[in-house]
Amino acid sequence: MQNNRDLASWLIQRRSEIEVRMRDVLGAAAPSAGAPETETLRRFRSYSGAALVRERPGAPPIDGLRPNERRATALLRAWVQAAAEVAGDNGRRVRDSLDPLVDRFRIALRATHSGRRSAGAPRASRRAVVAAIDRVSDAFLAVDCDNGRIVDANPAAGALLGVDRDALLAVEAISFVPEESRPQWEEALDSISESEEGRELDTKMRDAHMEDLPVSVRITCFATRRRTLALVMARPRTAHARPSAVAPGANSPENRPAGPNPAVAASFEATFSRS
Repeated sequence: MQNNRDLASWLIQRRSEIEVRMRDVLGAAAPSAGAPETETLRRFRSYSGAALVRERPGAPPIDGLRPNERRATALLRAWVQAAAEVAGDNGRRVRDSLDPLVDRFRIALRATHSGRRSAGAPRASRRAVVAAIDRVSDAFLAVDCDNGRIVDANPAAGALLGVDRDALLAVEAISFVPEESRPQWEEALDSISESEEGRELDTKMRDAHMEDLPVSVRITCFATRRRTLALVMARPRTAHARPSAVAPGANSPENRPAGPNPAVAASFEATFSRS
């Protein structure tokens, strides 16, 4: 890769290998063929190739795109990381060339969504939601009961499932559950949707590398005018499932049932009550 033109040509030649690597890393979080994020990724590939050849990035081609901005950005970064891994010793060169283009694409996507965001909850409330969720040490997922898709997650959920937390957004939660445990999850989510009664489960989840994870789960309901969310708090039941910052003991996460978090509930009230 002597210059940017060489890099652009290399990206085209190794496209399939990069795609396979990205999907290996993302597992169930990889976008489906018809997902809006797949079209976003396709346009980014074309945009980055043209920008490298011209050595002057133009305006990103985002007309008509309506992806989840956070998820789309996470997937673009996953693609760049996959390309860097495929490039081996040239990985640093790949990242240095593509990361600025990802940032330009992200900013363009955010600009198209600014009108929709301004109609939602105030920015202070959204910051409070992010801060409260991020401080929770248990894996946290907010799942839309109508379609089963994840609408929010915290870093602990990303660490548990082995992917960037933003890559989880808009993915069906059941994708991270082994087949034998899915009836139990589906029954719990149906119960939340119909009766709004909380549920506690000793069950399993599955990470991006298809490894089963025994977890203790507490599911509570949060209903708004437009939709019902299942707020899922999950904690590994075995010390080997995921390392914890707390030493095992009577009060360690591995030996304590997942419970509700008042800060998370209050923050969701502030943000999603306007949904």
